[in-house]
Amino acid sequence: MVELKNVSVTYSSGVDALNNVSLRINDGDFAFVVGSSGAGKSTMIKLLLKEIDATSGSVMVNGYNLNKLRKKRIPEFRRTLGFVFQDFRLIPSMTVYENIAFVLRVIDAPTKQIKKRVPYVIDLVGLHDKMNSYPDELSGGEKQRVAIARALVNDPQLIIADEPTGNIDPELSYEIVELLKGINDQGTTILMVTHEHDLVRHFGGRIINIANGEIAYDNVITGLAELPEDLEEELDEIDDLGGEFPMKTMVGSFIDEEDLQQVDSAAEETVTAMEETVEEEPAVSNTEENMPLSLDDMTPEDIISAITEDKPEETAEDIREQAQAIIEEAEKKLAEVTAQQEAEAAQISEVLSESAKAEKTENAEVTEQAETAAETVSSANAAVSTEAAAEIVPAQAEKPAGKKHKKKKHKKSAGASDNNEGGADK
Repeated sequence: MVELKNVSVTYSSGVDALNNVSLRINDGDFAFVVGSSGAGKSTMIKLLLKEIDATSGSVMVNGYNLNKLRKKRIPEFRRTLGFVFQDFRLIPSMTVYENIAFVLRVIDAPTKQIKKRVPYVIDLVGLHDKMNSYPDELSGGEKQRVAIARALVNDPQLIIADEPTGNIDPELSYEIVELLKGINDQGTTILMVTHEHDLVRHFGGRIINIANGEIAYDNVITGLAELPEDLEEELDEIDDLGGEFPMKTMVGSFIDEEDLQQVDSAAEETVTAMEETVEEEPAVSNTEENMPLSLDDMTPEDIISAITEDKPEETAEDIREQAQAIIEEAEKKLAEVTAQQEAEAAQISEVLSESAKAEKTENAEVTEQAETAAETVSSANAAVSTEAAAEIVPAQAEKPAGKKHKKKKHKKSAGASDNNEGGADK
């Protein structure tokens, strides 16, 4: 564990290298330390190695109080540390195996331990086939792996890596950090000083930014390497559509190079107004309550919060205002589209209403005409019936009586005998 409480370092020249710094790194943590040249990173490393003493405040490393540590116990303390140099510092006349074993021989480790431990760490860094090679036969990345193995061979509680990727190819830098991450997964605390913001953005984790001798930023970010493979592609597709803020910065609290530069700039301008101490924050666990929202579930307020989370207040306010302006413009356009759609709907409704009225009027006229026609036909039928009846009555009156008598006789043929009998009697 590393703990600094209100630590200040002032050199004899009068330069204040660190100013009232408070910092805690727990066992098993992996932390990146970033900052511009002259910010105080090197002074902090020297302080942790007991190369210099604090002017004020207290320094605790791996259970040792460095303020009270006597000179004769410094070698004992340093055996709990591993250090990785930017320029490797391998002994040219020794092989890979001998460079690593040298650390154990200096502390009089048993030969049996050396023969067991050295091949183990060489395998761990992937250099088994280079065990008997000399430094000038190795690439830059291989030399740095040897330096890491040398720092690890004594099984330290804490490894401090000072710009370990500074002298190797960029593509190899990721391999070195992956190696350090693997060592950290086994329980070793790693403190890595770097200026390569791409590495920080890719791997994520705890970021400590030093500016003007003070802690300007200390928080945990989500790295691109921790995201699902398809999510990064989706965010790239969204960014290709354009927009003021990259989605990679909005989602998961990413920090890119421009963000870190803004942090540096803001820290330098506002450092005197910052708090003198940084309170320890509880570790974040991946529970349902604190997992980042998915893009589909984010509201405009969530997006603004993701953009401004853990940013200096001045930078956060600028971003918040710009994001709010974008949201207001989108809402304005949405309102215009909605109003247009409502106007079109009203126009369509009016046309349909007029059409319905015209159809109703037409139907009424047709009905009225039909009724008039029916009345006309009915009157005509009544007139014809009256005229026919008038012609039939006179015709019946003009018929001869005999003909009428014969008709009656025909109708009463069944009773003819009765009529004859009656005529005889008369």
